[in-house]
Amino acid sequence: MLGLTVPRHRLGAVLAGFSLVAAGVAVQVTATPAAAATPHRILFDNAHAETAGNADWIVSTSQPDPLGQDSSPSAESDWTGALSSWGVALQKTGDYSLKTATGALTYGGSSATDLSNFDTLVLPEPNTLFTTAEKTAIMTFVKNGGGLFMISDHTGADRNNDGEDAVEILNDLMTNNSVDSTDPFGFSIDSLSISSDYPSAISDSSNPVLHGSFGTVTKSLIASGTTATLKPADNSAVKGLLYRTGYSGNTGAFFATSTFGSGRVAFWGDSSPMDDGTGQSGNTLYDGWNDSGATNAALALNATEWLAGGSSSGGDDGGGSTCTSAQLLGNNGFESGSSTWSSTSGVITNSTDESARTGSYYAWLAGYGSAHTDSLSQPVTVPAACTTATLSFYLHVDTAETTTSTAYDTLKVQVLNSSGTVLSTLATYSNLNAASGYTQRSFSLAAYAGQTVTLKFTGTEGSTLQTSFVIDDTALNVS
Repeated sequence: MLGLTVPRHRLGAVLAGFSLVAAGVAVQVTATPAAAATPHRILFDNAHAETAGNADWIVSTSQPDPLGQDSSPSAESDWTGALSSWGVALQKTGDYSLKTATGALTYGGSSATDLSNFDTLVLPEPNTLFTTAEKTAIMTFVKNGGGLFMISDHTGADRNNDGEDAVEILNDLMTNNSVDSTDPFGFSIDSLSISSDYPSAISDSSNPVLHGSFGTVTKSLIASGTTATLKPADNSAVKGLLYRTGYSGNTGAFFATSTFGSGRVAFWGDSSPMDDGTGQSGNTLYDGWNDSGATNAALALNATEWLAGGSSSGGDDGGGSTCTSAQLLGNNGFESGSSTWSSTSGVITNSTDESARTGSYYAWLAGYGSAHTDSLSQPVTVPAACTTATLSFYLHVDTAETTTSTAYDTLKVQVLNSSGTVLSTLATYSNLNAASGYTQRSFSLAAYAGQTVTLKFTGTEGSTLQTSFVIDDTALNVS
C-alpha cells in the first residue's frame, strides 16, 4: 500500500493492496484423538444430590467404576445415566479413565477417589452445599494443576428442596472458601432463569475448546439455564466462549473458561446440553446432547480434553507438569470488537479506510496527522510448564512522512508486569518501516513462563503528517 497523504479522520476511500480472504463454510468434524500414553483421569461427582428429583447426572449406575456395568462400551445405552453419552464417548477413545465420587471430596487423602488421583473434577449441577473441607480440597486441587468443570442450571432449580440450587452452591464455592475467596476465577454465576436460547460461539479458530479433537463448536443450548458475568479485572485469564443471544463481552457468557494457579476452569450455564435423554427409570430427561441445533457433544468433550491437559499426568500431586499446545490470546483477530482487549477509543475498528488482513475488524493505532497516542493491550498468563511461547502479529505501516532517516512516529511492542512496569520492549517500529501489505512479526515470550504479563502496543504520532500502524491476526502460541 502506498503511504497516505491525508490524516485518518478524513480518509474516505478503501485502500488498495490487500488481498481479502473469501468467506468459508464451517464444517464440524468429529475425530478420535490418538490414545494417550497415560489416560486422563476424570472424576464425576455424585455426592451432592446430582440424581435428586428428575436429574440423573451420572455416567453409569456402576460406581465408582463405570466399567463394572460394561467394560467395553460401544453405545451410550451400554452405561445407564443421563451422562452416559459423555462417558462412553471418552471411554471409547482409550485416552480417559473415568470414576464417580460417591462420598466427600478430599485432596491428599488415601481414598481411591481422592482428587490427587485425578486430572479433572466434573461438578454436574450439584444440589447440596460443599462442606468447608470439600471447598478447600477442590480449590487446592485446581490451584495445584487440576481441571474443574462446573455445570450450573437456572436459579431456583432446587431439586432436593434443601433451599440451595446449583447457582448458589457454585457461587459459594468461589466466594466462601479458605484458599481464595476474592473472585479467584474471574466470574460469578447469574441468578437467572432463561427459558430457551441457542448461545453462539465467539470467532476464535485457534481456541482448543471451540476447535478441538472432538469437533467444531458453533452453538450450545439453553433449556432453562443461566449465564455468568465475567470480571477480567479480578482474573485476566477469564474468557467467554459462547454467549446468550444479544450479549457479548463481560455479560451473558453461557460457557466460559479461566485459570487458577496451575489449573484450569470451565463453566457451563445449563445441565440440559449434557443430558442425553436416557437414564434410570422414573426420571424425566431431555436430549440436549444430540440437539440438532447445537454442538453440545463437541463442547463437552473438547472442554474435558482441555481441562485434563492442564494438569499433571503423574497422579501424585496434580502439579501442572505438562503443557498443552494452545493459542492464548482472546479475540485474537479482533472480530469480537473490543472484547478481551483494552484500547484507546477507535483503535479496534472495521473501518474501510484501512483493511483487515482477515475478517472485518483490525486494530488501527495513530494515523491522525497530529500529536496523538494510542494503546492496545491484553493480559495473559504463560503456563509454567510451556517451554515455547511465541507472540506473533501481522503489521502494516503506511505514512505520509517523506523522510528516509528520521522516526517521527513510533509503535512500541512491550511486555509489562501486573503493576504496569515495562519488563521488555520487544520492538519499536516507525514511519521508516512503511511498506505495502502486512508483514508477520514474531517474538519469544518463553522467559515469562509461569507469569501473568500484559502485552501492550503503543502508537505515538508527532504533530504533522500521519503514520498508521495497523495490526491484525495476533497470537500467543505455547507448547
